[in-house]
Amino acid sequence: MKIVIYHLYPDLLDLYGDRGNVLALLARCRWRGLEAEVRNISLGTVPNFAEADIVILGGGSDREQTLLTEDLKQKAAELQAAVESGLVVLAICGGYQLLGQYYQTAQNKKIPGLGLLDLYTVAGEKRMIGNVIVQLEQEWQQQLSTIYAPSEAGAKSLALPTLVGFENHSGRTYLGSGLKPLGTVLTGYGNNGQDGFEGVRYKNVFGTYLHGPILPKNPHLADLLVALALKRKGLATALQPLTDDLEIAAHMAIKERFSNK
Repeated sequence: MKIVIYHLYPDLLDLYGDRGNVLALLARCRWRGLEAEVRNISLGTVPNFAEADIVILGGGSDREQTLLTEDLKQKAAELQAAVESGLVVLAICGGYQLLGQYYQTAQNKKIPGLGLLDLYTVAGEKRMIGNVIVQLEQEWQQQLSTIYAPSEAGAKSLALPTLVGFENHSGRTYLGSGLKPLGTVLTGYGNNGQDGFEGVRYKNVFGTYLHGPILPKNPHLADLLVALALKRKGLATALQPLTDDLEIAAHMAIKERFSNK
């Protein structure tokens, strides 16, 4: 049993240490006795997305996004097909924006995205920077409660109804009517600082502005990605809960320090 992780453009989209998300997935698979392999996909590489179980797309600046546009167009059709068949994708900040229709720069230039999701991003004058606390949508909370095998050790992870992280972006992302956010912003700005939402969830695609990186501080989200990947492979999805004392402590420290509600 092996989970194959495609890390897209690790040399260009790692602005805030988002590679830590890959390391977190590898560690949580290893601790459960699951084999995991990382394949780095960069410029000029033609990947076979049919072989991928999880795709990680990190954050980058406007310059990196412009460089990647032509290369991404060559990968878009296969990636779209894989997404529709349930491929698990985690896209952070610039990677999140690239999943949409376009990114409009401060100079009113539209950088085309992959067009995988019905969303778009417009650059704003003010950067939205700071710690973020997000209340997860109820249906995502319910899904999380089904992925663990019964165990007293998993009680802490199962009890987390929130996501935490750090945002630093000038782009304002707006979701189309058919898309749902990851959750509601309790602290911070989120997608655009206006509608109160953060991130997006479409099938097994997760887009978010949360750095940190996000998965070490949100072990329940990391486990959900693994569980969804296993389910797509037709394998049992009940994960053995991990103790997660340090991860939960990091999560709760952010909530306690920065909560304003």
